[in-house]
Amino acid sequence: MKLQQLRCIYEVVLNSFNISSAAKTMHTSQPGVSKQIQLLEEEIGVKIFQRHGKRLVGLTDPGAKVFESISEIIRESRNIKNITAEYENNNEGKFTIATTHTQARYKLPKVVETFVKKYPKINLNIHQGNPSQVTEQILKGEADVGIATETIGVNDKIFCIPCYSWNRSLVMPKGHPLEQEESITLQHLASYPLITYDYAFTGSTIVSKVFKEANVEPNIMLTAIDADVIKTYVNLDLGIGLIAEMAFDKEKDRDLIAKDVSHLFPVSTTFIGIRQDTFVRTFTCDFIRMFIPHMTDHELKIILQKRQI
Repeated sequence: MKLQQLRCIYEVVLNSFNISSAAKTMHTSQPGVSKQIQLLEEEIGVKIFQRHGKRLVGLTDPGAKVFESISEIIRESRNIKNITAEYENNNEGKFTIATTHTQARYKLPKVVETFVKKYPKINLNIHQGNPSQVTEQILKGEADVGIATETIGVNDKIFCIPCYSWNRSLVMPKGHPLEQEESITLQHLASYPLITYDYAFTGSTIVSKVFKEANVEPNIMLTAIDADVIKTYVNLDLGIGLIAEMAFDKEKDRDLIAKDVSHLFPVSTTFIGIRQDTFVRTFTCDFIRMFIPHMTDHELKIILQKRQI
C-alpha cells in the first residue's frame, strides 16, 4: 500500500468519481490513476468503487469506510508536510482561505494586502462559496481556514474563533415607499418582492427562523451568494434587498437607500474556522491576528491550545 494509491482514491472521490479530472489534479495520466486504484483494491481484497461499465459511479459500503481512513491519512500527511515546512522556512508555502463573498469583498481586502506584504512568497488562494460550502472545504482539507457565519460554528470537527458581530440592512431604490417608514417590520418585508442571499432561507438560518417564528411568509423573488448582485437587481427595482450591513457603501451605492433592520434579527457572529486536527503554521496565526486585530498573540495562543487535537 502506497501513499500515491491513497491519493488517487482521495482525488477521484473529490473529483466526483471522474478519473480524468483526478488525473489532471494530480498531474498524472488517467491510465496511471486507474492502475493505482486497481492495485490497491487487489491488495486489500475489496472493491472501493461502484462501477457502471468502465465508469466509477460511487463508493461501495466498505469503500466508504476505507475512504474515511484514507481522508485521515491524507490530512495527516499534509500536517507532516506543514510541520517540516514550518521548521525549514516558515515564510513560504500555500495558504487557502474559504470564505463567503461578503467577507472576500468587504472584510478581507485590507487584511490580504497586509498579509501579502509580510509574506510575499506565500501562494495565497481565496475560494468563495456559501457558508455550507466553506464548512465543507475546511472539513475536506481543501482550505486552511474558513471565514463565515452560521453553519461554520456548529460542526464539532471545526474549531471556531469569533471575530466580530454584525446585523443586516434593507436596501431599496430611492423613493421606495419603505424609505419613509421609521421602523421596518417583518410584514413590511413580506409585502414586497425580497432579494437576498441564497442560503438565508435554507434550513435553520437566523433569517428563516425569524420569519417562521413570526408566522410571516416572505415573497422571495431572487437569491444570490453575492451582495453586489443583490444590489444590482434592487437598483433595477425588482424588489427590496436584505444584505449584511457591511455590504452597503454610501458612496458606491448612492442610488440606493439602506434602512437598519437590526431590531428584526438577532446579531450574527463571523468566525474563523480551522480543523481541530490541523497543524497551524505561523503565517496562519498571523493571518488570524490580522483579521481579528483586537486579539493579542498571547490570547490567540491560549485559544488555539483549547483545540481537541
